[in-house]
Amino acid sequence: MKIKLIFNIFILIIIVVGVIGITRYNTEPREENIHNLTATIIKVENDKFTVQDNKNIIYTFNISDTNINKGDKINLKYKGKLNKNKYSQDVEIIEYEKGTEKTDEGGVPLEWKDNGIFRKFYILANEKIKKMSLNEKIAQILLVRYPEENAKEILSNYQFGGYIFFAKDFKDKTKEEVIDMIKNLQNVAKIPILTAVDEEGGIVVRVSSNKNIRNEPFKSPRQLYLAGGMDRIKEDVKEKSTILSELGINLNLAPVVDVSTNPNDYMYQRALGENTQITSKYAKIVIEESKKFDVSYTLKHFPGYGNNEDTHTKTSVDNRTYEDIIKNDLPPFQSGIKAKAEAILVSHNTVNSIDKNNPASLSPNIHNLLRNKLKFTGIIITDDLAMGAIDNVEAATVKAILAGNDLIITTDYEKSFNAIKKAIDNKTIDESLINKLAFRIIAWKYYKGLMMDTKK
Repeated sequence: MKIKLIFNIFILIIIVVGVIGITRYNTEPREENIHNLTATIIKVENDKFTVQDNKNIIYTFNISDTNINKGDKINLKYKGKLNKNKYSQDVEIIEYEKGTEKTDEGGVPLEWKDNGIFRKFYILANEKIKKMSLNEKIAQILLVRYPEENAKEILSNYQFGGYIFFAKDFKDKTKEEVIDMIKNLQNVAKIPILTAVDEEGGIVVRVSSNKNIRNEPFKSPRQLYLAGGMDRIKEDVKEKSTILSELGINLNLAPVVDVSTNPNDYMYQRALGENTQITSKYAKIVIEESKKFDVSYTLKHFPGYGNNEDTHTKTSVDNRTYEDIIKNDLPPFQSGIKAKAEAILVSHNTVNSIDKNNPASLSPNIHNLLRNKLKFTGIIITDDLAMGAIDNVEAATVKAILAGNDLIITTDYEKSFNAIKKAIDNKTIDESLINKLAFRIIAWKYYKGLMMDTKK
């Protein structure tokens, strides 16, 4: 009788323990459903904070914590799934704690290591920024419109990441005068500068508008394609790169890989004028061919210009569906990225289906799409902040940095420089973020062979 009673009690205990276990299993977060994220705080607001991970993807979490500051390393445990193409997250935060900065054996912060296209030069870039002043690091992320006067003196004072030249800067100069102009700039640069132009061909030509450099302007992508298909495109890249390289130009803000097949579209005259499939092939061929030269080419205008209006003069709103953009506009960028494109320029169009509150250039959602869905690890460049589409945006330079851009094109360099300096002083931006961006630009310059005798 006692044995039977003991057996029954034993069975009852097993049942009770089992019920408790099942209940806990169903109510407590299961280990396999809990994920970890290590990132750096880049923005803190009243009821949320924003982080950037080692793949440069930006997330915002709805958490209020007065003990968290910009620049802090943080380790989060969360339940659910992050939407890496979005800015604001709905996951359940289980717990989080401040972490400490960890480095690899070469001293590079682990949060900066993305296994990206320039990864072989991360140690060299990190050593370089350790020797730079804050002002020099700020200036390194600015690509400045070439000033009409005192360009060499201004560069000597600020040490910008680079200058962007327009047709007026080459007008009536001989080839030798242009070479000397750029050599004189490089001679006063502590770190070799990016020398950039928009040499698209057709209606946008900066260098070949000067007959002293080329007998006639380069033809548009559409004209080239109709005249000789992709073979003619290859020939054009070869000649264009040769001329630019001889002059000392090392960055071409082209090709335009926007899909535009309607002659009434603003971008049609600058685009290939063909469908997504052919434009994707065009992007691949231009980037592959450009890799044979020391001039970097830039895919633009992400995430695809479509039939939108001219952002040089006014705000432009893109009302296409997300599905349409993914299907029709992203493939050329994907194709160029697979061909190892080093840089992508983002437009000022406001794309309602992705972020209705910000122009693409100032949108974390747009940058997350590029970093995550397209796996781009190169340099993201803003369109010129002086353009009409964003001239009424307050603190555009600071917003561009916090959105995920690496390099800022600016005409008013003093305004942009001072805005960044002020943002650091008032803790809107932490200096660690500027360090990271300068590090990325310099790693790119090493990759390009500007910093020493290296091969890609």
